[in-house]
Amino acid sequence: MGILIGSVRPGRFADKVSQWFVSEVGRRGDMETYVIDLSEPALADELKLTLERSAAADDAPTLAQRIGGLDGFVVVTPEYNHGYPAALKLAIDYVYREWRAKPVGFVSYGGMAGGQRAVEQLRQVFAELHAVTLRDTVSFHMAWEQFDGEGRPHDQDGTAKAAAVLLDQLAWWGLTLREGRAVRPYAS
Repeated sequence: MGILIGSVRPGRFADKVSQWFVSEVGRRGDMETYVIDLSEPALADELKLTLERSAAADDAPTLAQRIGGLDGFVVVTPEYNHGYPAALKLAIDYVYREWRAKPVGFVSYGGMAGGQRAVEQLRQVFAELHAVTLRDTVSFHMAWEQFDGEGRPHDQDGTAKAAAVLLDQLAWWGLTLREGRAVRPYAS
């Protein structure tokens, strides 16, 4: 399962949210976690080169290869100005075929809306890519007030339950769609 971290801002809050979520996935025995951090230098360079219409210069796995090799995703996204980050949009659009018939869940954070406006916009984008978005999300309203100094949510029980629901759905959809793609390749 891939965890796509959508913020590339210096000093981003995404590190705290994504580290917590990775630890929640680690409690399970049915999933391996593969973090795709858009601020990773190789990915940032690849996306920059995409804007310049050039090929990636190194031999690191491309974003398309990373996405293509996974059965499901959770996008960790902030809400910036009632939307999601531009780097996340670029990364999603950079890959096409690899998103098809795969589940996508969301962990969002932000101010009063907790990133939910960004999630609603992302649902439309992923629908166009033939991905299946999950109904249940994990959302942190006024996120900077929701975590302690150790990076743990103040409401550990509530957030753990929300994460478990999301991950249970992701596991079901990931397995079901993987088996479906194996029997009958997805065509759009």
